[in-house]
Amino acid sequence: AMAEEAWVGAWRPHRPRGPIMALYSSPGPKYLIPPTTGFTKHTPTKLRAPAYSFRGAPMLLAENCSPGPRYSVNPKVLRTGKDLSPAFSILGRYHTKTMLTPGPGDYFPEKSTKHVFDSAPSHSISARTKTFRVDSTPGPAAYMLPVVMGPHTVGKVSQPSFSIKGRSKLGSFSDDLHKTPGPAAYRQTDVQVTKFKAPQYTMAARVAPPGDKTLKPGPGAHSPEKVTLTKPCAPIVTFGIKHSDYMTPLVVDVE
Repeated sequence: AMAEEAWVGAWRPHRPRGPIMALYSSPGPKYLIPPTTGFTKHTPTKLRAPAYSFRGAPMLLAENCSPGPRYSVNPKVLRTGKDLSPAFSILGRYHTKTMLTPGPGDYFPEKSTKHVFDSAPSHSISARTKTFRVDSTPGPAAYMLPVVMGPHTVGKVSQPSFSIKGRSKLGSFSDDLHKTPGPAAYRQTDVQVTKFKAPQYTMAARVAPPGDKTLKPGPGAHSPEKVTLTKPCAPIVTFGIKHSDYMTPLVVDVE
């Protein structure tokens, strides 16, 4: 009665109902198990989902893909064949192609004993097989699991997350809640529009006085010495002896 109370539920120790791999020794990871992911070499014991592949844009074909009227069709060839009477020609002997077949020395019947007769299982420790190099199954790094922390979790409830950022211009002390224009947004109205207009003065360049702007002859353009209309001749000037008021003139007495 004490042994029955030690176990909880309907499970009791018993012998295994079938073979368990833990009870047998295995040769190690020598055998390639078909993958359960992907499309190529999928295990036949599991359901395989449809797979789609990405292709590039199709090649643009030319507007005209035909070579044009470059073929000379025999007029005697119809859709039912040639329209000719039976004709025979003399040809040479056809050359037959000889196929290279294996000989008796290429077979090893002594190695087929384990395939023909019953034998005990035998296991050997060998190097990694070549088929491992062409394994097309993706590795662990090919999968990207969704994150389980933060606000971007998939299929899970995330806790509230907060971030520290700079001060926002919206709702700050300098935010204009009315969105009205300032004093500089208005154009100042001229006072002379509503008041009496004051006199205005301008500083202009010097104004030329009015007058005759025609070209006048200068002093050198006249020749008064050539005028003989009012006088018999022009004034004639001669060079004489210079006399001084402070010198006594020379008086020569002539007897």
